[in-house]
Amino acid sequence: MKNHELEKNSLDLSPANINLVNIEINTDADIVVARQEARELAKHLEFSSSELAVIAAAISELARNIVSYARKGTISFGIITENRKRGFLVIARDNGPGIANIKLAMQQGYSTSNSLGLGLPGVKRLMDTFEISSELGAGTSVIVKKWIS
Repeated sequence: MKNHELEKNSLDLSPANINLVNIEINTDADIVVARQEARELAKHLEFSSSELAVIAAAISELARNIVSYARKGTISFGIITENRKRGFLVIARDNGPGIANIKLAMQQGYSTSNSLGLGLPGVKRLMDTFEISSELGAGTSVIVKKWIS
């Protein structure tokens, strides 16, 4: 059973279209590496320091979800250009148990781990676009973008 919540159009993520940095996420240390490397790459755009912090927070939350629920996965990120806009793309993928009810998982304050983290609704609020796809027993993918304002 596949669940989707889509906002904005799907991306063409072919290798010819964009170069992505891929970070394997297995431990808390990997979360730190992903956040730091993404922030360094995003600095090449004209993001403010607060926007860089927002990108880092979103990556931290997505990577934390991978470690907490799927145990391992990948955070990929890169600089994108669409319709003359420049921005930063983040893709979180795992092959974990999947999300049974995306609508419920997207409700503010909902948590299956009693955490006080941002959760997926927080990531959606922080970033300019948000797309999630999940299949029970097969994993979850989240694609988010932040545009230069």
